[in-house]
Amino acid sequence: MEYIFFILGFVILIGGATLLIDGASNIGRRLGIPEGITGLTILAIGTSLPELIINVFASLNGNTDLAVSNVLGSNILNILVIVGITALIKPIPVLKPTYYRDIPFSLFAVGLLFFMVQDGWTMQEGSKIIGRVDGIIFLILLIVFLYIYFRSSSKTPKDEKPGKLRPAWMAIVFILLGIVGLYFGGEWIVEGAVFVASEFGMSEATIGLTIVAIATSLPELVTSIMAAIRKSPEMAIGNAVGSCIFNILLVLGVSSVIHPIPFQSGSIFDLIMVLVATVTLVVFVYTGKGRMISRVEGGIMIGMYGVYLWWILY
Repeated sequence: MEYIFFILGFVILIGGATLLIDGASNIGRRLGIPEGITGLTILAIGTSLPELIINVFASLNGNTDLAVSNVLGSNILNILVIVGITALIKPIPVLKPTYYRDIPFSLFAVGLLFFMVQDGWTMQEGSKIIGRVDGIIFLILLIVFLYIYFRSSSKTPKDEKPGKLRPAWMAIVFILLGIVGLYFGGEWIVEGAVFVASEFGMSEATIGLTIVAIATSLPELVTSIMAAIRKSPEMAIGNAVGSCIFNILLVLGVSSVIHPIPFQSGSIFDLIMVLVATVTLVVFVYTGKGRMISRVEGGIMIGMYGVYLWWILY
């Protein structure tokens, strides 16, 4: 029965996130909020809401290993697998805002997280932690990133044609159903992850780095594959890098403000892997002909993820 609830948790969580985003987007457009603002906000929620809900429940329940590993595993998968598979289908042209703004900020966020878990002022009773002060710093940096995004996006012409609006009552129902789905989905996933870990003798961190990270990244993976098939592969790298930024600044920021998160020494390797994956992306984008991720580079990224999985599982 626990396995059923574990699987249902992912379905309900992703479904709830979809309903909430749909309803919130419709309400935002009805209130006349500019499309540029709602666009990034909804995208940010869409890519990071599953991880955020899981981390909130994990933090409240004291499953801090799951909270950290979920973010690290998702970021590794976003960069190496989502970008890698998309590039294998069709080489990815990297747009100017992505390589001038998003990729450097993503590298900065990863570097800052690495500094915070290594620096002495994050120590508490001999164990490294991501404390409330760290969480507040992350959230402040998120606001800075959003400000930079809106300033740079305001210079880009936008299509002002609004999409078809749902009736207001339907949007509200979607929001309410989405909140309910997020609550039960998040709770069932955390409880299921703890159960699966105990049944198979695996750590919560391993479950978070693999099963939970893969499941919560499925929407981005499917979206990126479809974008590549429809000859718009540039969406994949923008979504992946944006998701990595929000996972660190928003998800870890909110989670650590709710409850300080101990950072176990075993997670240092995974954090280094996030840094390696991000640096690899930087090297591939800024070297070679043009700003492209080629099929060969995509294959290398997939291979790196395969080696990483083998290392943590065996």
